[in-house]
Amino acid sequence: MIYLGHLPKHDQLYPYLCYDILSQFNLNGIKPDFRVYKLQASNHVYLYEERQSHIRLIGKFFSGISERTPDSAYRHMEREFNNLNHLRNLGFIGYPHYVARPLGHNAALNCVLIEEFCYGIPLSDFIMKAIRDGAREVLFRKLTSLAWFLSSLHNKTANGLPVDFNQDSNYFDRIMDQLKGLGYMEWDEANGFYRLRDRWREKGCMWEDQQVLVHGDVTPTNVLFGDGHWVIAIDLERMKMADRVFDVGRMAGEIKHCFMQYTGDKGIAEAFIGHFLWEYACHFPDRNSTFNSITRRVPFYMGLTLLRISRNSWVSDRYRRKLIDEARETLR
Repeated sequence: MIYLGHLPKHDQLYPYLCYDILSQFNLNGIKPDFRVYKLQASNHVYLYEERQSHIRLIGKFFSGISERTPDSAYRHMEREFNNLNHLRNLGFIGYPHYVARPLGHNAALNCVLIEEFCYGIPLSDFIMKAIRDGAREVLFRKLTSLAWFLSSLHNKTANGLPVDFNQDSNYFDRIMDQLKGLGYMEWDEANGFYRLRDRWREKGCMWEDQQVLVHGDVTPTNVLFGDGHWVIAIDLERMKMADRVFDVGRMAGEIKHCFMQYTGDKGIAEAFIGHFLWEYACHFPDRNSTFNSITRRVPFYMGLTLLRISRNSWVSDRYRRKLIDEARETLR
């Protein structure tokens, strides 16, 4: 988080925050003064802290993103605003499962979404403490809480329709196109991945479950934890109907990546991944059957996640090769 200074009163955002957003907090008799902080995120995300009341707001701007048209920015803003409201309407408004409260959105201000600031510790911090300080038991407990949250989200939103694995195959192809376009993968290697994708598409287990609402971007930085089983979900612009293992496998892949990156030993992650999957399965009538079902499908989504991470510009060439090789092994 980088401190940028104070929001100028002549900035068009200032009256919007004052009259449309702060009015929801029943503040009287103050002249708002906002400190501004830049947050690390894929979008343009800022923290606005009103100096006197100490109210904190998150401003997420969807315009100004590379290769995003104005229409696309508007759709992203609307989608996340509606997704936040939808989950809150489903009951994610208190302990132990919470979704950040949207306070407003404005297309005229660079497609900004304003939501409440949520206090919590990201899962990434607990992973790093397990790696650096040996705090394994705390990470196990937080993964138990996360499994409960995801199973609650998925089970509340199942629609009875069969999953369409073609959608995830198409997403796989988009990731591959990006890797090839960036020069990170040659055609011969890509063809090998396409053959693995086709083998997964032939498996009946990839089509057997029903659609649920998935977070869509459940990463260690997009999940916050409080005391006990508190879980707070943020960044919901990619929420969609899909296979529940889209989320579960994404998180398993992220955990493996973290241990690969910071310890060089992917095997250390296995105990945490297995615990997370077993805890997820406990929220179903037949735990063993559910565990067997999701673990049959998890490798595809783990491999997809590793490929997805390998696209990032911050990834070194050496580690990118390690991610791609591990993705291939996982998909096999």
